Amino acid sequence: MRKVLILFAHPKFEHSEVNQALINSIKNLENIEIRDLYELYPDFNISIQEEQEALFQAEVIIWHHPIYWYSSPPLLKQWIDLVLEFGWAYGPGGIYLKGKYILNAITTGGSDQAYSSEGRNQYPIENYLLPFKQTAKLCLMNYLAPFHVAGTHKMGHEDLQKQAALYKGFVLKLRDEEQIDSLTRPKNSKL
Repeated sequence: MRKVLILFAHPKFEHSEVNQALINSIKNLENIEIRDLYELYPDFNISIQEEQEALFQAEVIIWHHPIYWYSSPPLLKQWIDLVLEFGWAYGPGGIYLKGKYILNAITTGGSDQAYSSEGRNQYPIENYLLPFKQTAKLCLMNYLAPFHVAGTHKMGHEDLQKQAALYKGFVLKLRDEEQIDSLTRPKNSKL
């Protein structure tokens, strides 16, 4: 059983029914640690040592966040800037994340169609995640395909519960499956 670390960053978590459902579906699972960055660091004063210790203990890391202006919320960006230090996460001596698995679990108000070459955002969601993928590569981590919940602004209660169940199952597979290199998000045909 792998240790999974969820680095959750949502500045308006109390207003996000979707992210509340996703987090609630996994919050009491064994060997799953959720670090709510906005709760831990409302002043953006990140404890680099505490965060590095949490990373060191984890085998799978998930950056869980909504897409804000085609990126992450600012606290997650600051977390990356400060915690993934030269000589620790990358560069000479930067071996402490080597071989760990990492991915994004993201939510978007826009639909899957909106994040396509034909959609209003013109590119697939994976294109917007390239800086995260490159960060993982620099830190010698294995970047996995994202878990994406799209169309959150139009999601009803039933679809919300389905997405929460899919997320829980996905996180459990990350924790328990022997081989996770090719693990991808389960498809929900309704969304």
